[in-house]
Amino acid sequence: MKIGMFDSGIGGLTVLHTAIKMLPQEAYFYYADTDHVPYGTKSVEEIRRYSEEAVSFLESKGCDAVVIACNTATSAAAAYLREKFTIPVIGIEPAVKPAVEHGGNKRILVIATPLTTREKKLHDLIERVDEAHQVDLLALPELVGFAEQGIFESAEVDAYLKRALADIQPDMYETLVFGCTHFNHFAKSLRKILGDTIQMIDGSEGTIRHLKHRMEAAGKQSEDCFSVEYFQSGRKVNDPATLEFYQSLLKHLEEL
Repeated sequence: MKIGMFDSGIGGLTVLHTAIKMLPQEAYFYYADTDHVPYGTKSVEEIRRYSEEAVSFLESKGCDAVVIACNTATSAAAAYLREKFTIPVIGIEPAVKPAVEHGGNKRILVIATPLTTREKKLHDLIERVDEAHQVDLLALPELVGFAEQGIFESAEVDAYLKRALADIQPDMYETLVFGCTHFNHFAKSLRKILGDTIQMIDGSEGTIRHLKHRMEAAGKQSEDCFSVEYFQSGRKVNDPATLEFYQSLLKHLEEL
């Protein structure tokens, strides 16, 4: 299968990392929209336009399906894209449902971009599954900027998280849901504040399971040959420094 993925930047590598583990013999085309990062502070109209450009590009590469490896773009553009394109467009959403199903009596904290926390899609999801009203939302807009620079553990990151989480009482929470694919990289920094016992989950595995099911139902065959090509807003990435940076980020996810 030829699988396209797009994100505003490097966040979607979290989903790519999961896909490579679950579907290791496929051809991947990863589109980082570096010209327009971050998405979380953009308007819905802008995100739809950028997302349409990404899917159109990936479709031109012969992709059998496109994964929106970005919670913000899923919230703002998934339904719009499915009306525009005939190839499967599969979104990611915060893993609120499994967090609620497997949680205990303590609260659940969902961290995401400002747009994701505002959008009706996430609020509808929470209303549907959170009968006990255990879920809290928190926007952490500056983390995307840190992530795009590859800064995950630093005094500056720690200071920002301490300010942003100042009103959070760690002993009230048992689960942290990553509502932005950039945020997984900050697991160690977040544990410094929220404690080592907090569970951290995202929607990547569920997204790739859904992709696998859709492709099997469509009769798509495995490529039986793993490959990844990277693109930045439609321009193929060939320079060794950027490719090395992407590989280092995939490796970093292994270490969390």
